[in-house]
Amino acid sequence: MKLTYKNSGVDKEAGYKQVSLIKNIVKKTYTEGVLRDVGGFAGLFQLNNEDYEEPVLVSGTDGVGTKLKIAFELDKHNTIGEDCVAMCINDILCQGAKPLFFLDYIATGKLEPEKMAKIVEGVASGCKKAGSALIGGETAEMPGFYKEDEYDLAGFAVGIVDKKKIIDGSAIEEGDLVIGLPSDGIHSNGYSLVRKILEVANIKLDKYIEELGCTVGEELLKPTRIYVNPVYELIEDYHIKGISHITGGGLYENIPRVLPEGLTAVVDTTKIKMPLIFNLLREWGSIDIDEMYHTFNMGIGMVLVVDKEEGSKIIKFLEEKKEKGIILGEIKKGEERIKLCH
Repeated sequence: MKLTYKNSGVDKEAGYKQVSLIKNIVKKTYTEGVLRDVGGFAGLFQLNNEDYEEPVLVSGTDGVGTKLKIAFELDKHNTIGEDCVAMCINDILCQGAKPLFFLDYIATGKLEPEKMAKIVEGVASGCKKAGSALIGGETAEMPGFYKEDEYDLAGFAVGIVDKKKIIDGSAIEEGDLVIGLPSDGIHSNGYSLVRKILEVANIKLDKYIEELGCTVGEELLKPTRIYVNPVYELIEDYHIKGISHITGGGLYENIPRVLPEGLTAVVDTTKIKMPLIFNLLREWGSIDIDEMYHTFNMGIGMVLVVDKEEGSKIIKFLEEKKEKGIILGEIKKGEERIKLCH
């Protein structure tokens, strides 16, 4: 037998088919700055600098973590791409950046065009929610490195902000308010613990939970929320001093990342309407409450630090946008960095 690239495990024809399947999906995300269609060696995006005195590009990259294992087990791949977009876009939003464009990277043991198209469908859905163009990506078939039915997914986002409007937390001071925006569940962090809890408690993904109104697996695959709307409008209209995307490490690790030295965020967790899935996980795994708050978002996906005098206006603005903003606490002097009051 003569060796070819195909019989060594890489099917170029499958790659061509994938590109044809995703072209129209990708085009639906295009915004004004996109200069060419998918398929070239690089994505091109033209900046309009008229709205910026000193434009600064803000970039972020991330993946989905072991949440992918849930997608593999359920063979459901059309939402996981949205998680990838959210993880990157929410991070650059924390600096006050308006999303411009996104690129994805998928590595798999065996390229199945229809499955890859489902993943990109989720990426495109997330990009549309974020107002970000999907201008390129890469799918790598890597036999022998990944299992045939598994893949990894990562993304890269770029946004823009005027230099004088960069949000870096330096303006935060004693007396400022901490406002939380609800999460849509677990989002994309803590899944190694989640999977261990399910294993120890012998909870199956197809188990239907009446209080959730869905199976455990369906709940766990709910995509990470994208906060561009309404947060970017808030950034434009109010003095937002700090923004934290509540990812791995929960409130404990992510809120202090935006605080200047000598300040503490005092947070009243009793004001959080915690999604039921967190109570179930805690019960199934006999997990200590502090461990939960060190691992999961516990119902708060993004935190804003704002001037006390603007707090009520911001809450009203959020209500008008059908958004539930929660005043969780305030900034005080102290070296503790964060204090959660349960």
